Order: sequence, then C-alpha cells, then structure tokens
Amino acid sequence: MSPILQPFHTVYSKISLNLIMRFYATRKRFYRKTGILFSDGKYEITLDQRKLKTPKGNLFSVSSEPLALAVAAEWDSQKDIIKQSNMHLSTLCNTAIDNPNNLSKYDMVNYILNSLDTDLILFHSHENDELYKLQVAEWDPIIQWFCDKFQVDLQKSRSMESPTISPETKAVVYRHLIAYNFECVNGFVYAIDTLKSVLLTVACVERSLTPEKAALLSRLEEECQLQKWGRVEWAHDLSQQDQQARVAATMLFIYFNSTSWIKQNKTIG
Repeated sequence: MSPILQPFHTVYSKISLNLIMRFYATRKRFYRKTGILFSDGKYEITLDQRKLKTPKGNLFSVSSEPLALAVAAEWDSQKDIIKQSNMHLSTLCNTAIDNPNNLSKYDMVNYILNSLDTDLILFHSHENDELYKLQVAEWDPIIQWFCDKFQVDLQKSRSMESPTISPETKAVVYRHLIAYNFECVNGFVYAIDTLKSVLLTVACVERSLTPEKAALLSRLEEECQLQKWGRVEWAHDLSQQDQQARVAATMLFIYFNSTSWIKQNKTIG
C-alpha cells in the first residue's frame, strides 16, 4: 500500500520497532517540573533542564506558544507513570515534526480526498430501518451543511457501492484544505482516521459540531446497537472518552497551528 493511503495511526510503521517500543513503553516519571523555552522563533518543551525530543531524536519545537503550553501541561499531568498513549497533543506534534513517511502536504490532502469516497456518513443502512431513520435525522443535516458551505452536491448511498464524488467537488475540497499549513493538514488526517469521516471533521474544525457530538455521530450504529442490547459501561465509556479526547486534542492542534492564529498573535505581540 502506498504510504499516502495508510491510516494515520500507522505512520510510524517505517521506524525501527525497537525505537517505537522504547519511546512508548511505560516509564516512570523522571522529571519534577515542565516548562517552555522560546528559541530561534519557536517554542521548546523542557523537562527540568532537559529539552524534550521526538521519537526520532529531533528537537521538539512548535510555532505556537499556546500549543507548547498545552503539551507541557500534558507532560506535567503525568503521575508516577508516564502514559504517552494518552498524550494526544504530543503524539500529533511528534508526527508532524518527525514526518516518518516523508509525506508532503499534498500527499496528505490527496489522502483526504480519497477518504471522501468512503466517508462514513455517506453510507446509510439498507438493512436496519430503525438505524436508517436515525442516520437520516443525525447525518443528513451535516451532509447538507457541507454542501451549502462549499456549494457542492454530495449523494449518499444505501448499498455497498461508494457514492460518486465528482471531480469538481474534490477540487473545491482540495482548495480548502491546501490553504492550511503542513501541521494543520496532519491534524485533519488524524481526526479523519479517528472519526472515519471527512465531513464530520470539517464540521468540527468549522465549529459546527463539538468534538463530543462529532464522536457520537461517528458511533451512531454502535450507539443504536447499545440502546437495544445494553452497554458494558466501563468498556464502552472508556472507548468513547478516548475517542472524544483524540478529536478534542486534534481540534486544539489545528487551531493553534493555523496560520491566521499565529500571525494574529505575532502581530499583537
């Protein structure tokens, strides 16, 4: 499979397995305090007197002060054991900095465009009428919002066949996404792989959906089944909260990395 078609969570597959295991293995907290340091136009994270490094050994540095503060807070919130699997902002930053598959912004935008063809909310149930009614009620307004915003036409499918996405529609979405910087597009891909939907992700970035609502809409079929058969609270709730945390972290990542936000705050400063 081409690297640009791989799900975002597999981007570290090209790195040495030993490196991954060393970085993500459970570790005891080895620092007392965290902080940030401004150097060469970027913000670095400090753990006591040590500068934070990425899994590939690159210096961890970001352009946004609020993002740096949020990452420092993630590290500071760790207790006796460092649980890096829950540190979603750090993961997003590491991937953008290391770029382990050497992807360009254009590679990732093309991956997103390909994801439109299999967007979760464009596929409606053809077997379960109760689920279909729920999808119409919850998903159709998002589809309509997307069509109105971008002046495009999207058709949903009630079969195994993918809906046809016109080249004109993809061109509009391409122009919208390519205007974001490299870091933001990384965030889009991460959110799309989490939600399985370009439409839900864009609606969330545009603040037409909260991260909680977007996550709920991406689990609509699961929630429908849980209402019928019941839920295992600790298991389902944990999965739900993890997904919401991933989406929320990604929205912050995109917001703090947006060119307009950075320029605005540099001007004010």
